[in-house]
Amino acid sequence: MDDPIGNPAAPDAEGRVPTPLDALQVMASSDVMLTDTLRHVEMYTMRGLLTLLWHEPPAGVAVQPGALVLCGGAMGGLLGPGDAMYHRLGEHWSRQGVAVLRVSYRKPNDLDLCCVDLAAAVQLAIGGAGAEQVVLMGHSFGGAVAVRVGVGLNEMVAGVVTFATQSAGCEVAGGLASTPLLLFHGERDEILPIEASDMVRMIAGTGELVRLPADGHLLAKSDEIIWDRLEEWLPPLVLRA
Repeated sequence: MDDPIGNPAAPDAEGRVPTPLDALQVMASSDVMLTDTLRHVEMYTMRGLLTLLWHEPPAGVAVQPGALVLCGGAMGGLLGPGDAMYHRLGEHWSRQGVAVLRVSYRKPNDLDLCCVDLAAAVQLAIGGAGAEQVVLMGHSFGGAVAVRVGVGLNEMVAGVVTFATQSAGCEVAGGLASTPLLLFHGERDEILPIEASDMVRMIAGTGELVRLPADGHLLAKSDEIIWDRLEEWLPPLVLRA
């Protein structure tokens, strides 16, 4: 398995290729069910605490082949853009059999470590939630994390969604190849101009940029526009035909 920025991982002394979970070097972990379908996971490492909120499909609901793995910006966080968009996605899609993992980084704003965190969550979604592929989503700085992991774990990634992404760190976006790419950006973003998303789309050579009129970096005015587009875009990537 390649690393999250697309470099081939070196085998260990026994010829085994290390995984993202290996790279975390987890010393201990703990988890608890907050509700019947929401699991809180903590993974303790020498470089910080990785926290996941894991929305599981309810009992009796068939597990679908896709999962969603979501990450925040340079300050971390679990709720995502808009009005707690990530929580809403978790509640909605898990009811349809799609596992949703929300990632709280060990060290926000450290691109390499955050990529390992997201890649580890992908490994958990596929190895622990029964998914065959995942759709990655990232807000702001997290857009670069999602793009880089989408390149590094390309065969495991069915699609990438960014919200008000930065372009720094997305220089590898051409490696997404045919992976579907959907970008949302506010036309009045006070932190990252919409040209950042347009640049990422151009580097990737593919993708759809959804322009959000009169909205800023947190995309607080565009929940329903984003939601409606995701409702059209996601099903072919995460649900059985």
